[in-house]
Amino acid sequence: MNRLDGKVAVVTGGSSGIGFATAQQFVEEGAFVFITGRRRPELDKAKDEIGRNVTAVQGDVSVSADLDRLFGTVAEEKGKIDVVVANSGLVDPQVFVQITEASFDRVFNVNARGTLFTAQNALPLMNDGGSIILVGSIAGHVGTPIMDSQADSKEGADAIRAAFASVVLLGRMGRPEEVAAAAVFLASDESSFCAGTELSVDGGMAQV
Repeated sequence: MNRLDGKVAVVTGGSSGIGFATAQQFVEEGAFVFITGRRRPELDKAKDEIGRNVTAVQGDVSVSADLDRLFGTVAEEKGKIDVVVANSGLVDPQVFVQITEASFDRVFNVNARGTLFTAQNALPLMNDGGSIILVGSIAGHVGTPIMDSQADSKEGADAIRAAFASVVLLGRMGRPEEVAAAAVFLASDESSFCAGTELSVDGGMAQV
């Protein structure tokens, strides 16, 4: 039996990476998924690749009107939500003394404001026993490098990845599917006695 049969899920940042892998695994486990993202072409591609039981709603989680449209669509099409995965996030690496107000606002509005109001807007639609999953990074525990955005070539990005992998206990980078598998567990009835849990899926990097 699929672990998410009949469940309705919302995944923000669902057009690529962890969000896409999570949405894809949710559908494979029997859920109907609403995905959202800022870039329409990537969002449409993700919807096509998932192929079934998915609705794509273009929008930015830091914009209140976009969140209203997202959850309005969910309410109209399904009426209720069982799972929310607040996954949208961005980075804008800056030297501390050069951080600008615009950079701060851009990152904070997506990573903090967007996460908070995604969860808040979902609450009126949540079924009893539903799950809200907040996807973060180990940056809450230790500083982390950013891959492609910190390099000006593929070779440079690969070098950053190799350096990153060298400090991971398991000796490699994680895959989006591995985080998605943890999200499936948290979204399913198997985690029914888990609440307020912080589940690290980081190869042990923040623990050693």
